[in-house]
Amino acid sequence: MLVVQKYGGSSVADADRIMAVATRVARTREKADVAIVVSAMGKTTDNLIALAQQLSTAPDPREMDKLLATGEQASSALMTMALQSLGCKAVSLTGGQAGIITEVVHRKARISKIDPTRMRRELDKGNVLVIAGFQGITEHASWADITTLGRGGSDTTAVAVARALDADRCEIYTDVEGVYTTDPRIVPEARKLDSVSYEEMLELAGQGAKVMHSRAVELGELYDIEILVAHSQTEAPGTVIRHEDEQMEIRNPVRGIAHDAKTNRITVASVPDIPGAASRIFHALAEKNVSVDIIVQNVSSKGVTDLSFTVNDEDFGTALAVTTAVAKDLNAGEVTVDEDVAKVSIVGTGIRSHPGYADKMFSALAEAGINILSITTSEIRITVLINSDDIQQAVRVLHQAFELEKA
Repeated sequence: MLVVQKYGGSSVADADRIMAVATRVARTREKADVAIVVSAMGKTTDNLIALAQQLSTAPDPREMDKLLATGEQASSALMTMALQSLGCKAVSLTGGQAGIITEVVHRKARISKIDPTRMRRELDKGNVLVIAGFQGITEHASWADITTLGRGGSDTTAVAVARALDADRCEIYTDVEGVYTTDPRIVPEARKLDSVSYEEMLELAGQGAKVMHSRAVELGELYDIEILVAHSQTEAPGTVIRHEDEQMEIRNPVRGIAHDAKTNRITVASVPDIPGAASRIFHALAEKNVSVDIIVQNVSSKGVTDLSFTVNDEDFGTALAVTTAVAKDLNAGEVTVDEDVAKVSIVGTGIRSHPGYADKMFSALAEAGINILSITTSEIRITVLINSDDIQQAVRVLHQAFELEKA
């Protein structure tokens, strides 16, 4: 039996926590082969980014990847030392040493393949694998560059390693006991879910739920890998992410409320209403690996239209620069920004077969005096953009309106 476990930054934030995790891993090793993926300690990544920004307003992406990858490499080495001190054979591997090959994109690379040869060899020796998460290398062996997978990339590493090694289980350990109906820091009555579907978790993660990385969920669904999300310091059972459960028709159609306060709206006024104008804007953003979310285009008037979209904080600076340049080329009007906005979403696979949930959501927000700025939907999600000052009240109101505190 082979188990892949991932431990987040808060789980390895200091020497005591590293030793606690090592003790847990050593117990697991008594029953099965183990590969673990570790994040950087605590706020290491944030601190490294801040340090780089003291030296450069626009750090080179290649050098940033090389810098940021050191956080996980330090964690993996320290974790290996802790395991060895417990008499547990272990070896640390960087992403490259683990055979993780990525596309040639810095800061947001995607895994293209994994060569498990080295990992299998170390497992055959009886070692626990301690893999630095969040990173890989480009394919050219003679001059391979270090790449990083973007925020939350250690989750993606863990699921990808589980697939490459054909593991029996993939477990994501963090500082919460599982996936909740919403953020329990905002709604203390929020419930932990025993299970959640890949579709629902993908939407929750994409709309701001921080417990799992959306790309990891995508991989899990693609390769049918069940993922356990649980607390690293307790024995609570956690939440299993898997295919739709058989009780879908009799449970609450809404499974959770997600929110994201780290979003910004960019508006381009007076965009020429001609074929290809919007394409030029979004193509330029895609070339810079900027993901956009809520897109609204007003009805054309006098041959021009206003176009708005949202981006997260991390991509905001790049998105604004790119959009301003393209708007100028299009002879469009002013580019304006609104940083005081936030997204709140209801998510659940039952939404697609139960009418009236948009009405219920909008009515609940209206009764609370919360104005909706724009709306976007998927088959199992409804998302609204609101003023950031209203976000916590909106989460509480919607959680109560859909009775998510009830089992």
